[in-house]
Amino acid sequence: MTNEQLLIQGGLQAWKFNEDPIDKFFRALSEEQLQHEIMPGRNRLIYLWGHIAAVNDALFPLLGLGPKMYPELDPMFLANPDRAVQEIYSGHEVGRAFGEINRALWTAFTRWTTAEWLEKHTSVSDEDFVREPHRNRFTVVVSRNTHMAFHFGQAMLTKPGP
Repeated sequence: MTNEQLLIQGGLQAWKFNEDPIDKFFRALSEEQLQHEIMPGRNRLIYLWGHIAAVNDALFPLLGLGPKMYPELDPMFLANPDRAVQEIYSGHEVGRAFGEINRALWTAFTRWTTAEWLEKHTSVSDEDFVREPHRNRFTVVVSRNTHMAFHFGQAMLTKPGP
């Protein structure tokens, strides 16, 4: 395995290291539990889960994989703060979207060659990419993985201690 392939393999393992526990954590919660705030006056768990799903859904156009699968998540969980939109997805609906989005992303991630991982993302111009080749698909996925981990850490604040 080349060094590049080892880095990509590490990035994929890191993605699963976050995605799987996030999925398990949120799916185990009842609709009532999903209404709990991470801290008084802060986002609810349902919002965090929907937010992670919406941000991951935005990877499709950014990585050149096609349109978002669930564009309706944006006003509910991305473009507006928690509670600004009255009608949002239930936990079951967020779970379905989260699962479908991440399965489709994983399928794309695991099929890419090393060269495809190092291609530019769609938000960078050809000229800028020549100057900044680090603005590639791999760094975007690493960044979004950090985003998932950050919000999962917030969600864990709601878990009672030992």
